[in-house]
Amino acid sequence: MSIRSSRLPRDLTPNPLAAAVARARAEGRPVADLTLSNPTRAGLPYPLDLLAPLADPAGLTYEPEPFGLVSARAVVVADFARRGVAVTPDRVCLTASTSEAYGLLFKLLCDPGDRVLVPQPSYPLFEHLTALECVQAVPYALDLHGDWRLDVAAIARNVDERTRAVLVVSPNNPTGSVVQSSELEELADLCASRGVALVGDEVFADYRLDGGGPAVSVLQQSRALAFALGGLSKSVGLPQVKVAWIAVHGPDALVADALTGLEIVADTFLSVSTPAQVALPRLLMHGAVVRDAIRERTARNLSALTAAVAAVPAVTLLPPAGGWCAVLQVPSLVSEEALVLALLEQDGVLVQPGYFFDFPREAFVVVSLLVEPRVFDPAIARVLARATGSSGGHA
Repeated sequence: MSIRSSRLPRDLTPNPLAAAVARARAEGRPVADLTLSNPTRAGLPYPLDLLAPLADPAGLTYEPEPFGLVSARAVVVADFARRGVAVTPDRVCLTASTSEAYGLLFKLLCDPGDRVLVPQPSYPLFEHLTALECVQAVPYALDLHGDWRLDVAAIARNVDERTRAVLVVSPNNPTGSVVQSSELEELADLCASRGVALVGDEVFADYRLDGGGPAVSVLQQSRALAFALGGLSKSVGLPQVKVAWIAVHGPDALVADALTGLEIVADTFLSVSTPAQVALPRLLMHGAVVRDAIRERTARNLSALTAAVAAVPAVTLLPPAGGWCAVLQVPSLVSEEALVLALLEQDGVLVQPGYFFDFPREAFVVVSLLVEPRVFDPAIARVLARATGSSGGHA
């Protein structure tokens, strides 16, 4: 008998890949990890004094504010302005993470059993976050036609009387797709006409890989009630500092009502520490060097990957427009699971299979562009050899 609520998963048995990774690490086998998503483990040049502002004596004074200190929210506003997005401090709420931001928004927008529409493929987080709030995640497909696009008409068919929000992730993890301005306009029309909120996960907005400027924000429309999410985890590579934010925009009456409710929810938790809020202006300013290093690393690795795949006609790189990941479409010689297990156990390379992200069919593998080049290049060579059946072993 379990005491766990139905909000939590019943079966916690590790999947075969997770079990194989645990065995490899327990046995001390070297593994080239092409799933790396933690920038603090990527060999990037962090300034040694980057976290010094956390020791500011101003952090000793506790002044609880439901949305966070005005000084901290003002610097978030300035960071949006750097991306060409206008918002005001009174429409910004600080949170400890984007995961917590989703939780606050689901509490604000949804009753138990309500629905939110989420993109697929995408990072497998929404099903857990929604389950914890007794909300149903309903997937909508990103269409792959050379690149990934939103089918707004298909999204509209999924909206019903229990739908409370449409979630977009731009750039998407792991597809690297970016919402286009025309798609945003269609989504805004849809959400406004159906009384549905638009939630934009914009944590990777600074990381374009296709030469474009910052990704379009859901705040750059005024017809629908919209919430934009961001945070230090990706913007300056500091997931351990635990500061993120929600910015709100849309028709004034809807925004005012949303802010009233959000203040009640945020005041219940007050989760962002005062030292982190006091440090936020300097963290965003000085952390820009980390952001630049991430951009340089991901661009370098994408260039190397493009060149490597060009020499292997059987493999296709789905060019990412942004983010930290790349997707390879590989021959279906074996199942994705068999492929990734062979890569780990015979080639010492860890990648993620497409089915982890609910790709519509096989065979895809996902690799991180954060990995140090000295690890990335030889590991990619082994991935391509294994995927095309030209490695020394047998898949």
